[in-house]
Amino acid sequence: MLGFAVALVAVQAGLAVAAPLVAPYDPLAQDILARLQGPGAAHWLGTDQFGRDVLSRILFGCRASLAIAAASVGAALAVGGSLGVLAAFYRGWADRVVMRAMDVLFAFPVMLLAIGVVAVLGPRPGTAAVAIAVVYTPIFARLLRAPALAVCAGEYVEAARAVGARDMRILLRHVAPNLASVALVQTALLLSSAILVEASLSFLGLGTQPPSPSLGLMLAEGRNVLMLSPWSALFAGAAILLLAFGLNLLGDALRDTLDPRLRGPQ
Repeated sequence: MLGFAVALVAVQAGLAVAAPLVAPYDPLAQDILARLQGPGAAHWLGTDQFGRDVLSRILFGCRASLAIAAASVGAALAVGGSLGVLAAFYRGWADRVVMRAMDVLFAFPVMLLAIGVVAVLGPRPGTAAVAIAVVYTPIFARLLRAPALAVCAGEYVEAARAVGARDMRILLRHVAPNLASVALVQTALLLSSAILVEASLSFLGLGTQPPSPSLGLMLAEGRNVLMLSPWSALFAGAAILLLAFGLNLLGDALRDTLDPRLRGPQ
């Protein structure tokens, strides 16, 4: 399972990174005479209402979606994970302040909070990444705080304190390595969810703006010509599905591999 998931994600990421090399056409190039064509030899996945190659736009759209998802989840992990670990390490008022702030963010539905952030900052890809990072920060904070409490209460942490180790050394040498597996699994799972949130924001016109290629934007544009030519919307939706499926499968496989309770008898 893990091998298949890694291979699937690697292929998807490789095609997205190599989009400028493997895309058969410029994703922004328009050919009005070839508009709304179905899959064929010239355009493997057809063309959209402006005659743009659907395959090329999907490859560049996957690149944009993965970049935004990786940036946002990475930022959420850095900020939320650090806050959760520090709250567990110092406890007391620091723990109470951090967790109550995370509770405030948790009170908002995911899409509503993301739309609110984009509405304040303005619709563009960078804003979408910030919005997703804000949404996922409390998830990482809560997720890493719980195991961090158990790790910080461990005898090896107390021994490190007893010999005069500094807080930063304890956090980096003893606490963080024991939380790596939890963070890795959750990162893969939230990358899958971030793909869907980014596509939703672009579909609503709050993420990537035209004419830049975006999977969610392709869905929004394709619905207007769905009865004439469903290919753009159909293949863009399939690309979103495959991206989310691959990352979600990777997260589940990592959880099964890294969690000894799920391995079964040896």
